[in-house]
Amino acid sequence: MSPQAGSSSVATPSGEHAGARGAAGARPQGWWEGTSGQFNPRGRSIYLIGIGGCGMSGLARMLRGRGALVSGSDASRSPFTDALQSEGVPVAFDQSGPLPEACDLVVASAAIRPDHPQLLEADRRGVPHLNYAEALGRCMLGRTGVCVAGTHGKSTTTAMLGCVLAAAGLEPGVIVGANCPQLAELGAGRGGGVGGGGFLLGADVIPAGLLRGEPGLLVAEACEFNRSFHNYQPRIAAITSVEADHLDIYGSLDEVVKAFADFAQLLPARERGGVLLIAHECAHRTRITAGLRCDVQTIGFSPSADWSVQYDPRSRRTGLVRRGEGLVAAWVTRMPGDHNAMNAATAAALAVICGADGDSIGRTLTDFAGLDRRMQLLGERALPRGGTVRVYDDYGHHPTEVASTLRALRDYERPRERGGRLICVFQPHQHSRTRFLLDEFATAFNEADMVIVPHIYFVRDSEIEKTKVSAADLVDKLRQRGVQAMHLYPFEAIVEALEGVCRPEDVLVVMGAGPVDSVARGFLKGK
Repeated sequence: MSPQAGSSSVATPSGEHAGARGAAGARPQGWWEGTSGQFNPRGRSIYLIGIGGCGMSGLARMLRGRGALVSGSDASRSPFTDALQSEGVPVAFDQSGPLPEACDLVVASAAIRPDHPQLLEADRRGVPHLNYAEALGRCMLGRTGVCVAGTHGKSTTTAMLGCVLAAAGLEPGVIVGANCPQLAELGAGRGGGVGGGGFLLGADVIPAGLLRGEPGLLVAEACEFNRSFHNYQPRIAAITSVEADHLDIYGSLDEVVKAFADFAQLLPARERGGVLLIAHECAHRTRITAGLRCDVQTIGFSPSADWSVQYDPRSRRTGLVRRGEGLVAAWVTRMPGDHNAMNAATAAALAVICGADGDSIGRTLTDFAGLDRRMQLLGERALPRGGTVRVYDDYGHHPTEVASTLRALRDYERPRERGGRLICVFQPHQHSRTRFLLDEFATAFNEADMVIVPHIYFVRDSEIEKTKVSAADLVDKLRQRGVQAMHLYPFEAIVEALEGVCRPEDVLVVMGAGPVDSVARGFLKGK
């Protein structure tokens, strides 16, 4: 999940957010710009529109922890807004209501359009406003920024890294765009608060390790959507993968690669501590790293990588070998799939670079149980005629993510050995992504025995885009490849169909970045 995403009834803009630019388009200057190399919100009244998103709620806590007077609005209640209110943060649910009388800055989720009534009021009153990525970038000023970028694996890798650094006593600040129960536990009493499952406040100064005494660590996932990650201030960064996505924004893979190259250029020179860790197998690595002044290190399953990953898929034993040093950490990756082993290894390598010790890294990664909606086992459903179905929920919405998750579940659960099947309910996310990557989606479900496709989740595309592709187009492509597939809607109809379709020992995975997880939860409840 993109950390910018807040829950809002207003669709995400497809163009660049107005950010801190006023109505006339001029770039204002003030305390919020961090022109002195510091961003000090202490005593300032800051209002967050879309405060109920995982990333936005974490940002609200971070600003509050740094002394700001924080309030905000959202379209509906959620566990995140409930948690914020329990901690004393005022949250309104009428987003047409006025901003506070005293308001020094407005921060808007990426889900907020420029014509949102509270943004328009900010313009009328001359109140500066930033989007989520701009505000988080300001928070990195005066900190040791550690950013995890890539088409896939950002949330999981960032959460793993945050847990590892916290367990190693390095007291990092962390913002993740997904709920991580272990971060919530670590956050209790450290600024995370109840329900702060994607956030840690962090120390002003790194208290231990190789970087002891340097500015405090701030770990964040760096999303490429709308070039958001260009607003960040990284000193250390990882790029896990680069593939075609968000083509409604970029138009071509070439522009996606250029955006990642521009992100890498933000890193300081090697002598100032700049480090880029990039996937050894990344097809675009040479172009992205060309001309960089920072230290460039590679990670991959290849022995020729600077950080070589050893992984046994049956036992899920994982080891990280650093060139010239040998094995630096070992653990058992609890989440199945070689992609999750690579996520964990990337977090481990970044943790070593930040000063964590190998033993602590291994212990923490062995205990890491995952994030909500990332190959999450929700439970087992007992069938009326006997037997059970294991039910998973997953956020995957890109062809590579779909294929990796299905392959990992097939290898881990092995339903066919018990006479079962792997059934996937997949909700495509955005019409533009479905249209641009339709052929790739058609090949992503080879490991599934049956695929059920509801309507495409309509987020920020235009009404014209909506007419160019449908869920039926994906179903037709899958059938052409011999995959048993059907189109069903609404979600209640899918749950009803699963009642008749599912057999003992089946594995059901519900996938997509939209609200399709309600299918999994509805099926678990039964009739």
